[in-house]
Amino acid sequence: MGKRDNRVAYVNPIAAARAKGPVETGGTSIQDYLNRPGRPTWEEFQERLDKRNHGSSTLADWEKKMNEQHKEDLRKNREKILSKSKKKKKKEKKSKKKKRHRSPSPSSSSSSDSESEIQVKKKKRKRKRDRSRSRERYDDSSDERKSSKDRRKRSKHK
Repeated sequence: MGKRDNRVAYVNPIAAARAKGPVETGGTSIQDYLNRPGRPTWEEFQERLDKRNHGSSTLADWEKKMNEQHKEDLRKNREKILSKSKKKKKKEKKSKKKKRHRSPSPSSSSSSDSESEIQVKKKKRKRKRDRSRSRERYDDSSDERKSSKDRRKRSKHK
């Protein structure tokens, strides 16, 4: 038994397709599609596109309504905030006026209040001074103690 020949000749696919001849199609061609009877004109085609791109009128109406509601809510909130700030400003002005009127008038209650405040401040200052002085004294005394201990140690070592 001899060996079989496994060699295959190369066939160019383009050349083989040309050798078969023209291909018959079963469906419609492009020419048939362009010449069909119900084909729309350019104007009709643009109208269809506009309708498609325009969208639903109910959606547009809903969006307008929501925008109006949102604007109304913003306006109400702005009015609230402005009215609050106006009230605050009025209160501040009134309190400033009251303070201005209190200081020049020599009423006994306000003067006694201010005198008592001054006395309290003086007492606080005095306390601070006393504390700092007592600390200084303590520090000085501890320094003296240390130095006396050092002297004793030195004398023992001699």
